[in-house]
Amino acid sequence: MTALIPNWNGRARTERLLQALAAQSRPPDTVMVVDNGSADGSVEMARARGARVIEMGRNAGFAAAVNRGVAETRTPWVAILNNDVEPAPAWLERLIAAASACGAWFATGRLLDARDPTRLDGAYDLLSRAACAWRAGHGRPDGPLWAGQRWIRFVPLTAALVRTELFQRVGPLDERFESYLEDVEWSLRSALAGCRGVYVPEAMSAHAGSATLGVWHADTVRRISRNQVLLAAKHYSGRELARWAWPLAAGQLLWGLVALRRGRFGAWLRGKWNALRMWPGLRREAAWRGARPRRLRRILRVSEAHIHALQRRTGFDAYWRAYFALTWWR
Repeated sequence: MTALIPNWNGRARTERLLQALAAQSRPPDTVMVVDNGSADGSVEMARARGARVIEMGRNAGFAAAVNRGVAETRTPWVAILNNDVEPAPAWLERLIAAASACGAWFATGRLLDARDPTRLDGAYDLLSRAACAWRAGHGRPDGPLWAGQRWIRFVPLTAALVRTELFQRVGPLDERFESYLEDVEWSLRSALAGCRGVYVPEAMSAHAGSATLGVWHADTVRRISRNQVLLAAKHYSGRELARWAWPLAAGQLLWGLVALRRGRFGAWLRGKWNALRMWPGLRREAAWRGARPRRLRRILRVSEAHIHALQRRTGFDAYWRAYFALTWWR
């Protein structure tokens, strides 16, 4: 099993993660750090701690770093971890045991908020028809609702175990996404191929969350805003774009209002403009042409219903309350 850590100027975070991996009850056979052109001594530190280091030479983005690391992986399993994650000692052992027992293609565990471990950073990802994602449980108190193992379709590559073969089966991460929603888009491809994973709540880790740039950094908002549109461009046929025109418009515009409230409306607009410039090229690709439209509609219908059910049980975020009020009847 290989542990793969993308890194960009995160020496202290990466060092803590390497220490946590060394303390695993089932440590990885190989630890690989893919460095995106760091200038803070990350490379030297990682090598001194025994990690295999692949130097990208520039900041090529999270997706490119993961793809390079996966291409170099020679083990059946690869554990992909952000460097702002700190897994509990039994994290890897529990993921491998659960995924192997049920034949899952991937597995993820319970992510706790590193700033407040009584709350969740999230459990697994979900996707709406608006091409906007939600990390289930984000910001909610930890508790019994998140304590049951379950099948999932969308895996957050923040901290996940994946069969290396799955990347060969559905392809690598789309490097045009750089970071944010690249794992959601890849998970959607996996779901369309009939591959699913497992959520293993006993596999705990703590996540600082957007530690490199910050949750509401302008570049973070721009990328999310752009990638929401890119996801729809890649996977929604003309029929789906027409069928879901109102949910798409409502969800995207509501997210723009959230960005406005955070003082990042300009970044949101830049992201949409970037996406529109990329739209024609993406529509020429065959990603959605040969897709099974019924499977796509079923996946997103079930995923969106699950978002609604969890929001209703745990208290609606303002965004999702507005979205469902505007679209639930459609």
